[in-house]
Amino acid sequence: MDTTQRTDQQRSADRRRRELLEAADRVVLRDGPQASMNAIAAEAGITKPILYRHFGDKGGLYAALAKRHTDALLDSLRAALDAPAERRERVEATLDTYLAAIEARPQVYRFLMHPAEGGTAAEQGFDVGKHSAPLLRRMGEELAQVIEDRLDLGPESQQLARVWGHGIVGMMHAAGDWWLGERPCSRAELVRCLADLLWGRLAAAGDRVGSPGF
Repeated sequence: MDTTQRTDQQRSADRRRRELLEAADRVVLRDGPQASMNAIAAEAGITKPILYRHFGDKGGLYAALAKRHTDALLDSLRAALDAPAERRERVEATLDTYLAAIEARPQVYRFLMHPAEGGTAAEQGFDVGKHSAPLLRRMGEELAQVIEDRLDLGPESQQLARVWGHGIVGMMHAAGDWWLGERPCSRAELVRCLADLLWGRLAAAGDRVGSPGF
């Protein structure tokens, strides 16, 4: 098989994978954590064994969907951090971007963070922690890198940036999960309260020389 044939086959496989993920997204938007492999296969017009061939099992499909949505969310968070605004405004915009994303697609959020709530009996053993923890870990590491690149935190900046990155992501996740379920206040009020909680040490830190600032 020559290089051109291999490239064409890879493009075809990538396109088919995107189509299957789009079908899975439609089912997740409709069914949330109750989305099953059977329903996703039916939406895609294929049999479940063919779906397994592409993703292995629900965990493989979950990982692919998680990457798809996490990539999009991280792009949005980076845009909020890069906006030409004062630091407090960027902090609030970043918090609001995360909360707006889970509010806009709550079924997708619940599928990604609470998938064990639904599915068939055979899928009930799906380990939510095994799959959602890497998603949160990735977000924490991404934010930690932004903090380290942009803030002057002194001689232990790398360690402190990682503490802050994972701490902020954990706070956003826990507060957002509670807020999405109970809706005790407006999104704007939650953003303000969380920004107040973060603001003391963030306000005091200087920007790293040559960085776009935080």
